[in-house]
Amino acid sequence: MDKLKAFLKKKDIELSAKRYGIDALGAMAQGLFASLLIGTIISTIGEQAGLEFLIKIGTYAKAATGPAMAIAIGYALHCPALVLFSLAAVGAATNELGGAGGPLAVLVVTIFAAEFGKIVSKETKIDIIVTPFVTITSGILLAMWWAPAIGTAASAVGRAIMWATELQPFFMGIIVSVIVGIALTLPISSAAICAALSLTGLAGGAALAGCCAQMVGFAVLSFRENKWGGLFAQGIGTSMLQMGNIVKNPRIWLPAILASAIIGPVSTCIFKLQMNGAAVASGMGTCGLVGQIGVYTGWANDVASGIKSGITAFDWTGMLLICFILPAVLTWLFGLFFRKIGWIKENDLKLDL
Repeated sequence: MDKLKAFLKKKDIELSAKRYGIDALGAMAQGLFASLLIGTIISTIGEQAGLEFLIKIGTYAKAATGPAMAIAIGYALHCPALVLFSLAAVGAATNELGGAGGPLAVLVVTIFAAEFGKIVSKETKIDIIVTPFVTITSGILLAMWWAPAIGTAASAVGRAIMWATELQPFFMGIIVSVIVGIALTLPISSAAICAALSLTGLAGGAALAGCCAQMVGFAVLSFRENKWGGLFAQGIGTSMLQMGNIVKNPRIWLPAILASAIIGPVSTCIFKLQMNGAAVASGMGTCGLVGQIGVYTGWANDVASGIKSGITAFDWTGMLLICFILPAVLTWLFGLFFRKIGWIKENDLKLDL
Protein backbone atom coordinates (compact mmCIF):
# COMPACT_ATOMS: atom_id res chain seq x y z
CA MET A 1 0.00 0.00 0.00
CA ASP A 2 2.82 2.41 0.84
CA LYS A 3 4.47 1.68 -2.51
CA LEU A 4 1.19 2.39 -4.30
CA LYS A 5 0.75 5.68 -2.46
CA ALA A 6 4.31 6.66 -3.30
CA PHE A 7 3.78 5.78 -6.97
CA LEU A 8 0.55 7.80 -7.15
CA LYS A 9 2.25 10.76 -5.50
CA LYS A 10 5.14 10.50 -7.95
CA LYS A 11 2.68 10.52 -10.86
CA ASP A 12 0.67 13.38 -9.29
CA ILE A 13 -2.48 11.25 -9.24
CA GLU A 14 -4.75 12.54 -6.49
CA LEU A 15 -7.92 10.51 -5.94
CA SER A 16 -10.04 13.27 -4.44
CA ALA A 17 -13.38 15.01 -4.89
CA LYS A 18 -11.58 18.35 -5.14
CA ARG A 19 -9.28 17.24 -7.97
CA TYR A 20 -12.06 15.66 -10.03
CA GLY A 21 -15.21 17.47 -8.89
CA ILE A 22 -13.88 21.00 -8.56
CA ASP A 23 -10.58 21.40 -10.43
CA ALA A 24 -11.49 19.24 -13.45
CA LEU A 25 -15.09 20.48 -13.63
CA GLY A 26 -14.02 24.12 -13.43
CA ALA A 27 -11.40 23.59 -16.12
CA MET A 28 -13.97 21.89 -18.35
CA ALA A 29 -16.09 25.05 -18.16
CA GLN A 30 -13.10 27.09 -19.33
CA GLY A 31 -12.64 24.71 -22.24
CA LEU A 32 -16.31 25.13 -23.11
CA PHE A 33 -15.97 28.89 -22.91
CA ALA A 34 -12.88 28.89 -25.14
CA SER A 35 -14.62 26.89 -27.87
CA LEU A 36 -18.40 26.42 -27.90
CA LEU A 37 -19.36 29.59 -26.07
CA ILE A 38 -17.00 32.05 -27.71
CA GLY A 39 -17.68 30.40 -31.06
CA THR A 40 -21.42 30.91 -30.56
CA ILE A 41 -20.87 34.56 -29.69
CA ILE A 42 -18.64 35.15 -32.72
CA SER A 43 -21.10 33.38 -35.02
CA THR A 44 -23.99 35.42 -33.65
CA ILE A 45 -22.12 38.68 -34.23
CA GLY A 46 -21.33 37.52 -37.76
CA GLU A 47 -24.96 36.59 -38.45
CA GLN A 48 -26.30 39.87 -37.13
CA ALA A 49 -23.67 41.95 -38.94
CA GLY A 50 -23.79 39.89 -42.14
CA LEU A 51 -20.08 39.07 -41.90
CA GLU A 52 -19.49 35.61 -43.34
CA PHE A 53 -15.90 35.37 -42.09
CA LEU A 54 -17.04 35.72 -38.47
CA ILE A 55 -19.62 32.98 -38.98
CA LYS A 56 -16.85 30.69 -40.26
CA ILE A 57 -14.56 31.57 -37.37
CA GLY A 58 -17.34 30.77 -34.91
CA THR A 59 -18.08 27.49 -36.65
CA TYR A 60 -14.45 26.37 -36.42
CA ALA A 61 -14.30 27.38 -32.75
CA LYS A 62 -17.42 25.36 -31.95
CA ALA A 63 -16.02 22.34 -33.78
CA ALA A 64 -13.12 22.28 -31.30
CA THR A 65 -15.41 21.87 -28.26
CA GLY A 66 -14.48 18.27 -27.41
CA PRO A 67 -10.70 18.69 -27.68
CA ALA A 68 -10.81 22.02 -25.82
CA MET A 69 -12.69 20.49 -22.89
CA ALA A 70 -10.42 17.45 -22.70
CA ILE A 71 -7.20 19.47 -22.84
CA ALA A 72 -8.55 21.86 -20.19
CA ILE A 73 -9.38 18.92 -17.91
CA GLY A 74 -5.96 17.42 -18.52
CA TYR A 75 -4.35 20.73 -17.62
CA ALA A 76 -6.25 20.77 -14.32
CA LEU A 77 -5.07 17.21 -13.63
CA HIS A 78 -1.44 18.29 -14.16
CA CYS A 79 -0.88 16.00 -17.15
CA PRO A 80 2.56 15.77 -18.76
CA ALA A 81 2.80 17.26 -22.25
CA LEU A 82 2.34 14.05 -24.25
CA VAL A 83 -0.70 13.04 -22.21
CA LEU A 84 -2.18 16.53 -22.46
CA PHE A 85 -1.85 16.74 -26.22
CA SER A 86 -3.16 13.20 -26.71
CA LEU A 87 -6.36 14.13 -24.90
CA ALA A 88 -7.45 16.18 -27.91
CA ALA A 89 -8.36 12.99 -29.75
CA VAL A 90 -10.10 11.59 -26.67
CA GLY A 91 -12.17 14.74 -26.26
CA ALA A 92 -13.19 14.83 -29.92
CA ALA A 93 -14.37 11.22 -29.92
CA THR A 94 -16.11 11.38 -26.55
CA ASN A 95 -17.97 14.60 -27.25
CA GLU A 96 -19.27 13.19 -30.52
CA LEU A 97 -20.26 9.83 -29.02
CA GLY A 98 -21.88 11.49 -26.00
CA GLY A 99 -24.35 13.45 -28.10
CA ALA A 100 -26.26 16.14 -26.21
CA GLY A 101 -24.66 14.93 -22.97
CA GLY A 102 -21.18 15.12 -24.47
CA PRO A 103 -19.66 17.48 -21.87
CA LEU A 104 -20.39 15.11 -18.97
CA ALA A 105 -19.07 12.17 -20.97
CA VAL A 106 -15.90 14.13 -21.78
CA LEU A 107 -15.41 14.91 -18.10
CA VAL A 108 -15.68 11.27 -16.99
CA VAL A 109 -13.75 9.65 -19.84
CA THR A 110 -10.99 12.27 -19.91
CA ILE A 111 -10.29 11.83 -16.19
CA PHE A 112 -9.67 8.11 -16.72
CA ALA A 113 -7.67 8.56 -19.92
CA ALA A 114 -5.54 11.27 -18.34
CA GLU A 115 -4.71 9.18 -15.29
CA PHE A 116 -3.92 6.11 -17.42
CA GLY A 117 -1.62 8.26 -19.53
CA LYS A 118 0.10 9.67 -16.45
CA ILE A 119 0.72 6.16 -15.10
CA VAL A 120 2.79 5.15 -18.15
CA SER A 121 4.30 8.56 -18.85
CA LYS A 122 8.11 8.48 -18.95
CA GLU A 123 8.19 4.86 -17.81
CA THR A 124 9.73 3.53 -21.06
CA LYS A 125 12.44 4.53 -23.51
CA ILE A 126 9.82 4.89 -26.25
CA ASP A 127 7.64 7.28 -24.25
CA ILE A 128 6.75 9.27 -27.36
CA ILE A 129 4.89 6.20 -28.66
CA VAL A 130 3.69 4.48 -25.48
CA THR A 131 2.15 7.49 -23.72
CA PRO A 132 -0.01 8.77 -26.62
CA PHE A 133 -0.96 5.19 -27.49
CA VAL A 134 -2.18 4.39 -23.98
CA THR A 135 -3.91 7.73 -23.50
CA ILE A 136 -5.74 7.75 -26.82
CA THR A 137 -6.56 4.05 -26.95
CA SER A 138 -7.83 3.81 -23.39
CA GLY A 139 -9.77 7.05 -23.75
CA ILE A 140 -11.48 6.23 -27.02
CA LEU A 141 -12.26 2.66 -25.98
CA LEU A 142 -13.88 4.01 -22.81
CA ALA A 143 -15.70 6.61 -24.90
CA MET A 144 -17.09 3.92 -27.18
CA TRP A 145 -18.16 1.95 -24.12
CA TRP A 146 -19.41 4.68 -21.78
CA ALA A 147 -20.09 7.92 -23.68
CA PRO A 148 -23.43 6.99 -25.34
CA ALA A 149 -24.87 5.84 -21.99
CA ILE A 150 -23.50 8.83 -20.08
CA GLY A 151 -24.80 11.17 -22.75
CA THR A 152 -28.22 9.54 -22.72
CA ALA A 153 -28.42 9.67 -18.91
CA ALA A 154 -27.32 13.31 -18.74
CA SER A 155 -29.78 14.28 -21.44
CA ALA A 156 -32.55 12.39 -19.64
CA VAL A 157 -31.87 14.26 -16.39
CA GLY A 158 -31.75 17.57 -18.26
CA ARG A 159 -35.00 16.80 -20.08
CA ALA A 160 -36.63 15.79 -16.79
CA ILE A 161 -35.64 19.11 -15.21
CA MET A 162 -36.89 21.03 -18.24
CA TRP A 163 -40.13 19.00 -18.32
CA ALA A 164 -40.71 19.60 -14.61
CA THR A 165 -40.08 23.31 -15.11
CA GLU A 166 -42.64 23.45 -17.90
CA LEU A 167 -45.11 21.51 -15.72
CA GLN A 168 -44.48 23.39 -12.46
CA PRO A 169 -42.80 26.67 -13.46
CA PHE A 170 -43.30 28.30 -10.05
CA PHE A 171 -41.74 25.66 -7.81
CA MET A 172 -39.14 24.51 -10.31
CA GLY A 173 -38.29 28.13 -11.01
CA ILE A 174 -37.35 28.47 -7.36
CA ILE A 175 -35.47 25.17 -7.15
CA VAL A 176 -33.44 25.56 -10.36
CA SER A 177 -32.64 29.21 -9.72
CA VAL A 178 -31.46 28.65 -6.15
CA ILE A 179 -29.44 25.48 -6.83
CA VAL A 180 -27.64 26.69 -9.96
CA GLY A 181 -27.05 30.10 -8.38
CA ILE A 182 -25.45 28.47 -5.34
CA ALA A 183 -23.32 26.30 -7.66
CA LEU A 184 -22.06 29.44 -9.39
CA THR A 185 -20.73 30.91 -6.16
CA LEU A 186 -19.32 27.62 -4.88
CA PRO A 187 -15.89 26.57 -6.21
CA ILE A 188 -17.55 24.33 -8.79
CA SER A 189 -18.78 25.19 -12.26
CA SER A 190 -22.44 26.04 -12.77
CA ALA A 191 -21.68 26.54 -16.47
CA ALA A 192 -20.30 23.01 -16.78
CA ILE A 193 -23.29 21.58 -14.92
CA CYS A 194 -25.74 23.34 -17.25
CA ALA A 195 -23.76 22.21 -20.28
CA ALA A 196 -23.54 18.62 -19.04
CA LEU A 197 -27.31 18.49 -18.55
CA SER A 198 -28.07 20.47 -21.74
CA LEU A 199 -30.14 22.81 -19.59
CA THR A 200 -32.02 25.19 -21.87
CA GLY A 201 -35.56 26.50 -22.28
CA LEU A 202 -37.45 27.74 -19.21
CA ALA A 203 -35.12 25.80 -16.92
CA GLY A 204 -32.14 27.47 -18.57
CA GLY A 205 -33.77 30.85 -17.99
CA ALA A 206 -34.31 30.02 -14.31
CA ALA A 207 -30.68 28.90 -14.01
CA LEU A 208 -29.54 32.17 -15.56
CA ALA A 209 -31.77 34.10 -13.13
CA GLY A 210 -30.18 32.35 -10.15
CA CYS A 211 -26.66 33.04 -11.39
CA CYS A 212 -27.44 36.72 -11.99
CA ALA A 213 -28.94 36.98 -8.50
CA GLN A 214 -25.63 35.79 -7.05
CA MET A 215 -23.30 37.89 -9.19
CA VAL A 216 -25.20 41.15 -9.36
CA GLY A 217 -26.53 40.59 -5.85
CA PHE A 218 -23.11 40.27 -4.21
CA ALA A 219 -21.77 43.12 -6.34
CA VAL A 220 -24.45 45.48 -4.99
CA LEU A 221 -24.60 44.01 -1.49
CA SER A 222 -20.88 44.55 -0.94
CA PHE A 223 -20.64 47.93 -2.66
CA ARG A 224 -20.14 49.83 0.60
CA GLU A 225 -17.11 47.63 1.38
CA ASN A 226 -15.65 47.10 -2.09
CA LYS A 227 -16.81 50.12 -4.13
CA TRP A 228 -16.55 50.09 -7.93
CA GLY A 229 -13.74 47.56 -8.11
CA GLY A 230 -15.83 45.02 -6.26
CA LEU A 231 -18.91 45.87 -8.31
CA PHE A 232 -17.21 44.97 -11.58
CA ALA A 233 -15.13 42.10 -10.19
CA GLN A 234 -18.24 40.32 -8.93
CA GLY A 235 -20.88 41.64 -11.32
CA ILE A 236 -18.96 40.93 -14.52
CA GLY A 237 -16.43 38.46 -13.11
CA THR A 238 -17.63 36.00 -10.46
CA SER A 239 -19.36 35.93 -7.08
CA MET A 240 -17.01 33.09 -6.17
CA LEU A 241 -14.73 35.82 -4.81
CA GLN A 242 -16.97 35.90 -1.75
CA MET A 243 -16.45 32.23 -0.81
CA GLY A 244 -13.82 33.06 1.80
CA ASN A 245 -16.19 35.50 3.47
CA ILE A 246 -19.09 33.02 3.22
CA VAL A 247 -17.04 30.43 5.10
CA LYS A 248 -16.46 32.99 7.88
CA ASN A 249 -20.11 34.10 7.99
CA PRO A 250 -22.55 31.98 5.93
CA ARG A 251 -25.35 34.46 6.64
CA ILE A 252 -23.96 36.89 4.06
CA TRP A 253 -25.16 34.40 1.42
CA LEU A 254 -28.83 34.70 2.42
CA PRO A 255 -29.71 37.94 0.56
CA ALA A 256 -28.57 36.56 -2.81
CA ILE A 257 -30.18 33.15 -2.20
CA LEU A 258 -33.51 34.72 -1.19
CA ALA A 259 -33.35 37.02 -4.22
CA SER A 260 -32.80 34.04 -6.53
CA ALA A 261 -35.78 32.24 -4.96
CA ILE A 262 -37.97 35.21 -5.95
CA ILE A 263 -36.46 35.95 -9.35
CA GLY A 264 -36.58 32.32 -10.52
CA PRO A 265 -40.39 32.09 -10.66
CA VAL A 266 -40.61 35.65 -12.00
CA SER A 267 -38.50 34.39 -14.89
CA THR A 268 -40.49 31.19 -15.48
CA CYS A 269 -44.04 32.39 -14.72
CA ILE A 270 -44.19 36.05 -15.73
CA PHE A 271 -41.59 36.74 -18.41
CA LYS A 272 -41.10 33.09 -19.43
CA LEU A 273 -37.46 33.83 -20.12
CA GLN A 274 -35.89 30.99 -22.07
CA MET A 275 -32.26 30.18 -22.71
CA ASN A 276 -32.34 28.78 -26.22
CA GLY A 277 -28.72 29.58 -26.95
CA ALA A 278 -25.81 27.38 -25.84
CA ALA A 279 -26.68 25.46 -22.65
CA VAL A 280 -23.39 26.49 -21.05
CA ALA A 281 -24.60 30.12 -21.08
CA SER A 282 -27.39 29.17 -18.64
CA GLY A 283 -24.79 28.86 -15.90
CA MET A 284 -22.74 31.96 -16.72
CA GLY A 285 -24.90 34.69 -15.20
CA THR A 286 -23.55 38.13 -16.04
CA CYS A 287 -19.95 36.91 -16.45
CA GLY A 288 -18.79 38.86 -19.49
CA LEU A 289 -22.53 39.22 -20.28
CA VAL A 290 -22.33 35.71 -21.72
CA GLY A 291 -25.70 34.70 -20.29
CA GLN A 292 -27.43 37.67 -21.84
CA ILE A 293 -25.73 37.08 -25.18
CA GLY A 294 -26.92 33.47 -24.96
CA VAL A 295 -30.53 34.59 -24.47
CA TYR A 296 -30.24 36.98 -27.40
CA THR A 297 -28.73 34.21 -29.53
CA GLY A 298 -31.74 32.05 -28.72
CA TRP A 299 -34.11 34.87 -29.67
CA ALA A 300 -32.29 35.42 -32.96
CA ASN A 301 -32.40 31.69 -33.77
CA ASP A 302 -36.10 31.52 -32.92
CA VAL A 303 -36.82 34.49 -35.17
CA ALA A 304 -34.79 32.96 -38.00
CA SER A 305 -36.64 29.65 -37.69
CA GLY A 306 -40.05 31.29 -37.46
CA ILE A 307 -40.76 30.28 -33.85
CA LYS A 308 -40.79 33.96 -32.84
CA SER A 309 -42.14 36.75 -34.98
CA GLY A 310 -39.65 39.17 -33.52
CA ILE A 311 -37.81 40.35 -30.41
CA THR A 312 -40.22 42.48 -28.40
CA ALA A 313 -39.92 45.24 -25.80
CA PHE A 314 -41.39 42.75 -23.31
CA ASP A 315 -38.47 40.40 -24.03
CA TRP A 316 -35.91 43.11 -23.37
CA THR A 317 -37.75 44.31 -20.25
CA GLY A 318 -37.78 40.78 -18.87
CA MET A 319 -34.08 40.30 -19.47
CA LEU A 320 -33.15 43.61 -17.83
CA LEU A 321 -35.35 42.97 -14.79
CA ILE A 322 -34.32 39.35 -14.28
CA CYS A 323 -30.62 39.74 -14.99
CA PHE A 324 -29.84 43.16 -13.51
CA ILE A 325 -32.56 45.21 -11.81
CA LEU A 326 -34.30 42.65 -9.58
CA PRO A 327 -31.05 41.00 -8.39
CA ALA A 328 -29.66 44.41 -7.44
CA VAL A 329 -32.79 45.73 -5.73
CA LEU A 330 -33.86 42.56 -3.91
CA THR A 331 -30.40 41.63 -2.65
CA TRP A 332 -29.81 45.19 -1.47
CA LEU A 333 -33.14 45.22 0.43
CA PHE A 334 -32.52 41.83 2.03
CA GLY A 335 -29.00 43.01 2.87
CA LEU A 336 -30.33 46.10 4.64
CA PHE A 337 -32.55 43.90 6.79
CA PHE A 338 -29.77 41.47 7.69
CA ARG A 339 -27.38 44.32 8.46
CA LYS A 340 -30.03 45.88 10.71
CA ILE A 341 -30.52 42.69 12.76
CA GLY A 342 -26.78 42.17 12.99
CA TRP A 343 -26.45 39.06 10.82
CA ILE A 344 -24.19 40.97 8.42
CA LYS A 345 -21.62 43.20 10.07
CA GLU A 346 -19.26 45.83 8.73
CA ASN A 347 -16.52 44.38 6.48
CA ASP A 348 -18.10 40.90 6.42
CA LEU A 349 -18.15 41.27 2.62
CA LYS A 350 -14.76 42.96 2.24
CA LEU A 351 -12.58 41.62 -0.60
CA ASP A 352 -8.83 41.98 -1.01
CA LEU A 353 -8.92 43.71 -4.39
